[in-house]
Amino acid sequence: MIRATLLRTNGLNSNFPRFSSYLNPTISLSPPTSNSFTISSHLQDPQWAFINLLKNSSKPTPILLEVESLHCRAIKSCLAVIGQVGTILLSLYAKCGYLDLAHKLFDEMTERDARSWTTLISGYSRIGRYEMGLSLFASMIHEGDLPNCFTLSTVLKSCMNMGNLNMGKGIHGWILRNGIEMDVVLENTMVDFYVKCGDFRCAVKVFEMMTERDAISWNVLIGAYLEIGDVNGAMELFRDSPFRDVSSWNTIVNGQMKMGFDLVALELLYEMVGIGIGFNKFTFSMALTLAGKLVLLELGKQIHSQILRNGCEYDAFITTSLLDMYCKCGKIEASLVVFYNSSQSTDGLIAKTIQWSSMISGFVQNGRIEEALKLFSKMLQKGLKVDKFTLTSISSACSDAGILQQGRQIHACIEKLGYGFDVFSVSAITDMYAKCGSLDDACRAFDSIESRNVVIWTSMINSYASHGHGRKAIQLFEKMLGEKIMPNEITFVGVLSACSHCGEVKEGCKYFRLMQEEYGIFPSIEHFTCMVDLLGRAGKLEEAKDFIYQNNIEHHDVVWKALLASSRFDNNIEMAKWASEQLVSLKPKDVGSYVLISNICATKRMFLESNKLRNLMRERGMSKEPGQSWIELKNKVHVFTVDDKSHPESEAIYSYLEHLMERLKELGHKENQC
Repeated sequence: MIRATLLRTNGLNSNFPRFSSYLNPTISLSPPTSNSFTISSHLQDPQWAFINLLKNSSKPTPILLEVESLHCRAIKSCLAVIGQVGTILLSLYAKCGYLDLAHKLFDEMTERDARSWTTLISGYSRIGRYEMGLSLFASMIHEGDLPNCFTLSTVLKSCMNMGNLNMGKGIHGWILRNGIEMDVVLENTMVDFYVKCGDFRCAVKVFEMMTERDAISWNVLIGAYLEIGDVNGAMELFRDSPFRDVSSWNTIVNGQMKMGFDLVALELLYEMVGIGIGFNKFTFSMALTLAGKLVLLELGKQIHSQILRNGCEYDAFITTSLLDMYCKCGKIEASLVVFYNSSQSTDGLIAKTIQWSSMISGFVQNGRIEEALKLFSKMLQKGLKVDKFTLTSISSACSDAGILQQGRQIHACIEKLGYGFDVFSVSAITDMYAKCGSLDDACRAFDSIESRNVVIWTSMINSYASHGHGRKAIQLFEKMLGEKIMPNEITFVGVLSACSHCGEVKEGCKYFRLMQEEYGIFPSIEHFTCMVDLLGRAGKLEEAKDFIYQNNIEHHDVVWKALLASSRFDNNIEMAKWASEQLVSLKPKDVGSYVLISNICATKRMFLESNKLRNLMRERGMSKEPGQSWIELKNKVHVFTVDDKSHPESEAIYSYLEHLMERLKELGHKENQC
């Protein structure tokens, strides 16, 4: 039985004034219109009144004043609290969202049936007052009124939303003990309840005992298999399902994407097209997300064409996916076309915020920092709501551009908008200050939050490592372990990099083993590269070379670049040549490889070798992208490239640079030959 500790509704009558004192029976009705509820003088006929009330109760969003007027007429005719008239009035109040008025009417009703109880229970469930709904259900059982399948489905959903597995099991037990005949909707709800509450075994058992199943039944259980990571089980169930509608396909494709099997998801989408399953809005959005992740621009364009044919290009959900796809494929101009078209058609404030945030994020991803900042400024001017995701993106833009003052303004904006400091914003702000060169501000941001997760710790460890404070990064990592925070793979990249910067080979090797043996993290290429860099910087070039072959990572160009850079640092021209040969064989058109070895030759005053490499680059039509730097001065960012003379004050800049060079020579500094 339902636990007796649930609240009873008996006794609530004394807390509510009776409707006879609440409503004014003399309220005059306005002239009848097509949008208002009306009752003619035939209201004295109970049968006619019931039919009229039933007709009006089908209105999706009735107006409170009209319901009250209707209620007054029913009171005059002594019909308000009896039979189905009272139940329909109860439903109308619930549809208006006035559950307190509905509850008052319910307490005065002389006749209650399953429909009236269910109307009030489902009303409380819709507004998230699940405890009150369950309390009413307990009272319903106590008073001997038998719930119907819809009632039971509603209370199970309440248990599910509360995460109360024991309560839901109690209701399931009551259903079985009382021999309630369940329909497919109730059984589907029960399967979903067990899935959402984490009892996979019971979900499967209920599913297997179902005598009738529909598409929802299969989709819920397929989703359950995906939720526990059993992709093969989900696929097997999907193939067995006799109801593979578009929702079923969406479920399995989305599940494969969440598990990281993007190519399998792509094959399933092609299979959908092959057998003629029409895409809905959710399918289009998933397909665009997949095209963006795999950088398949042509596929993205084909999906866009289908969206235009289906006339759903102005759907906010799809528009955001289109923006994201084009940005990830590097086609920022196409994203802008979609963005400006959607800006004119999108009405919802939330939808506009998401689209503007996506466009700002796209600019940041593509390195167009100045445009990201301008769009953010325009967003503020238009009075659009700025969410935390937008602020995180713009913090990243400030990080990439190294513009400290703008970053501080974003920091102030986060506090001014009242978002407070959650783990993501603190991590973004910490990273921003570190990349902008203000390690002290990064430390203050880190210290400002007491409840730190692995993301914040990792951000601060990486900040110390990037500033060359390897020992502090290691100490912070040890402190994190002392507070029982579980490190992730990114944390270990930071601590290994810190060991490399401070030459702690022994410590680095210890953490590399710890990562695998203690935390079960298999090294990625980033971890292997850190180890090559660690050994190389310590002058252990042969060990670094052996490490590459021992771990079968010689097919990755980044490890050879790390060894090549270490060889330059150690002035070991023989190892540098050997590493460059491996690099060129892997990436014959990689300009950076030629430039690195050319610079090493120049440093060793082997100018003939250096010139040969430069000539070889020219013969092969290869040219290095010019280096770029910038400086923020008086809230304006000035960008410079090598031999750049486009700046309006370039003449004065070069003149002063010559003066500085002469001064350096006077102080004994020699010009770098490379």
